[in-house]
Amino acid sequence: MFVDHVKIYVKGGDGGDGMVAFRREKYVPNGGPAGGDGGNGGDVIFVVDEGLRTLMDFRYKRHFKADRGEHGMSKNQHGKNAEDLYVKVPPGTVVSNEETGQVIADLVEHGQKAVIAKGGRGGRGNSRFATSANPAPELSEKGEPGFEFTIALELKVLADVGLVGFPSVGKSTLLSVVSAAKPKIAAYHFTTIVPNLGMVETEDHRSFAMADLPGLIEGAHEGVGLGHQFLRHIERTRVIVHVIDMSGMEGRDPYEDYVTINEELKQYNLRLTERPQIIVANKMDMPDAEENLIAFKEKIGAETKIFPISAISRQGLQGLLFAIADQLEVAPEFPLEELEDNETDTSVMYKHEAKKDDFIISRDDDGAFVLSGGSVERLFKMTDFSREDSIRRFARQLRGMGIDDALRERGAKDGDIVRLLKFEFEFIE
Repeated sequence: MFVDHVKIYVKGGDGGDGMVAFRREKYVPNGGPAGGDGGNGGDVIFVVDEGLRTLMDFRYKRHFKADRGEHGMSKNQHGKNAEDLYVKVPPGTVVSNEETGQVIADLVEHGQKAVIAKGGRGGRGNSRFATSANPAPELSEKGEPGFEFTIALELKVLADVGLVGFPSVGKSTLLSVVSAAKPKIAAYHFTTIVPNLGMVETEDHRSFAMADLPGLIEGAHEGVGLGHQFLRHIERTRVIVHVIDMSGMEGRDPYEDYVTINEELKQYNLRLTERPQIIVANKMDMPDAEENLIAFKEKIGAETKIFPISAISRQGLQGLLFAIADQLEVAPEFPLEELEDNETDTSVMYKHEAKKDDFIISRDDDGAFVLSGGSVERLFKMTDFSREDSIRRFARQLRGMGIDDALRERGAKDGDIVRLLKFEFEFIE
């Protein structure tokens, strides 16, 4: 089974908690704070494995969570950093944020890596908070939560040449005779329901990867027929080979087929029309094919180069393969995403954009104030509420963020309930 689109959940490991401890040794009075920091949580890293061909493995395992860092220990011993979690993906995998649609990584080369979910940093132990005013703090941080979200994985076949055309025009047959690929071939529509890849070598020993892609019909850009399943895989190809059934055996007009397919490519992604296209008139050994070809040339224009072939009898194939190889030598690569100036084609940059608002204040049905937002939730999760010093520090941080003043502006009075995640506080003037 060929799987080319899945959704999975990833979570970086949480950081280890910092420790509150004091140095207690004989003959060392007032030894001072000695709590170590927690270790950093592991990252979730995707790495390309050229031995994989589909995303099938992700159908059975959909949750990937890295380990958390070890907690800090006494005697200023830091906790151990957690191991990163490596997840293998096939070449051609595009990773995007399911919620926003933003592309995180485009993984194409064997061994290429991308950090998908960063682990949290370890919390600081109490020795980090010692000051001249407070030389023995009973204060530490909990580990920072790891970054977590749902991502979409799309597999877009890595082929230099993509065969496009209506169902049953002979794309699979053409691939089977010019390469060692063995696609399923039968006399009914949509025989090809998954992309087939084959390596083609010309007589002058130039080689390229050719993909026989699922048949395209009118309305495919809106998902009709195999729709997006087809179009997803043509985005990487550098040269499009448009195969047309010139015999008209299916009762369709070859020129109308040509116009319809090009319109679908244009509607799906305008950049597809920038790719060089080679027009192939197939089934030239059938009756009426010659007459249909003459009429087709009149409509399309005499200056357009057309390659008449018969895939089944192998007529005209060498000239076609030479033309494809020549075109590939001059055709540029088309990146799926526009890269920024400071990025290169092979680099993968992990970008975590913080939420614009540090906090959001809303009201519950019972009149309680509800605090939310990435920054304030992160502070809350890193606070140890079992210690008085930590609670005071959390209150100072909320004041520093302007939350106290914002609550007053919203009408909060002494004794009002304030909720944050699953916890409740009283607002005190």
